[in-house]
Amino acid sequence: MVSAFKAFIWDSSPPDGIPFEPSESLRRLEFTGRHATYTNADTWYPSWAADGHMYSPWTDGSIDGAFCHSYDGGEPSPNSPAHTGQARIEGDNPLELKVINLGKTASDASPYKGRYPCGSLVYNGIWYYGTYCLGPSNTHDYENITYNWPWLGSFVGFRTSHDFGMTWVDSPHTPASPLFGENGLKGQPVRIGSPHFVDFGCNMEHSPDGKAYLVAHGSDLKFYPTRFANNSWITGDQIYLLRVTPSLETMNDPGFYEFFAGHDSTGAPIWTNDFMLIQPILEWQNNMGCVTVTYNAPLRKFIMCVTDGGITCGKMNSYILEADTLTGPWKLITYMKNFGEQAYFLNLPSKFISDDGLTLWLCYAGNFAVGWNGQDIQTNPPGGRYAMSLQEIRLLG
Repeated sequence: MVSAFKAFIWDSSPPDGIPFEPSESLRRLEFTGRHATYTNADTWYPSWAADGHMYSPWTDGSIDGAFCHSYDGGEPSPNSPAHTGQARIEGDNPLELKVINLGKTASDASPYKGRYPCGSLVYNGIWYYGTYCLGPSNTHDYENITYNWPWLGSFVGFRTSHDFGMTWVDSPHTPASPLFGENGLKGQPVRIGSPHFVDFGCNMEHSPDGKAYLVAHGSDLKFYPTRFANNSWITGDQIYLLRVTPSLETMNDPGFYEFFAGHDSTGAPIWTNDFMLIQPILEWQNNMGCVTVTYNAPLRKFIMCVTDGGITCGKMNSYILEADTLTGPWKLITYMKNFGEQAYFLNLPSKFISDDGLTLWLCYAGNFAVGWNGQDIQTNPPGGRYAMSLQEIRLLG
């Protein structure tokens, strides 16, 4: 569905104590009014492949009548395992895209109850498709509040495809034996639960060193526990950064990964192969969550989208940051209170960045739980819904 509304500038309203300085060059975000939605599913993270198409995971909904759900019993059979879907996105105009369903893959979630898509990368003809786990259930009651998947579980690893999603080879890892060995089965803090690839353009053309970089929201013991669901699919306290040279031999081997571990005395970033030495690139207690980053080549800047999902199924706050390097410093472009009003999984597909870098298309899903806990969730900006929602935006000085 394609339509438009009158352009407006989002009223940035950051809360007291925000730890980011304002950007000097990008200070406001305008919604032009042009927007479109596709499918009836969420979890869209497009990766721009060398063949010109974008490829993305999807789940918990349908494409042209074909359904996929990423939790145990979500399929027609009550005993069915979790599934994760894949799709090809054709077209160069965000208002005239064609989304092709490429089917779904069974993904055992045990000992968790949910196993969802996260980081997805198509590079040199190979699709690396990451999944992560959630618990204890998709609806969980605690102190008179119903939550959605309040515990972030482990990042399992990557399944791979050599034919753009037609056939797959499973990851050698399982939820019980994940890539980085973390365990959130009882609500313990997890640091690399749901990583997403930094979008470096078509076939990673703008990677500075041939490496794939990933960002992930999480938490650690210094914040445990501060509130229920403080480290969930959409909430966290910190953002982490890791990198790897992508290949079939490296992506599922933790020994090939490097983790950001702070800065040295000169301010240069420290990288380590020791997961236990990992340090966050950003930290804001009870105000972080799902994160994505896109490299804006015309501006030579990284643009980060973060969503703080609150109670996981109410109104959600999102904000957009910019930096010259992935390790920061990161500065605030805009803080969007109640964006969506329940928008999540924000990202900026590099394929749709204008030549001057100032016009982009914000991709997200929204409003999956409009009546939970008696909340009245509206749609803002107009046009967003539970779908692959695209909004044209302008970065203003």
